[in-house]
Amino acid sequence: MVKHIILWTLKSDINELEKARIKQHIKMALEGLSGKIVGLKEIKVNINPLDSSNAEIMLDSLFENEASLKAYSTHPLHVAVADKYVRPYTATRTCMDYII
Repeated sequence: MVKHIILWTLKSDINELEKARIKQHIKMALEGLSGKIVGLKEIKVNINPLDSSNAEIMLDSLFENEASLKAYSTHPLHVAVADKYVRPYTATRTCMDYII
């Protein structure tokens, strides 16, 4: 199994009300991929970090293996979500993948 963790911050020119809306959309869209992509076992998005955090959104996902993670990265459903809900609004992205 492979764990795929992403941390994002949103662009600084987005106001707090808009950030809340964007974070909800990101959560809904990414979690909506559950059951739709072969090899994706779990997907959760946390949008409620503590004030001590330096990231605003966390994707925590689990894949069958490295091949399924690679396939996910280019899967049309994932790419559509990333292009519409994530990339236009995020300033930074940090990723860690590891075998469990």
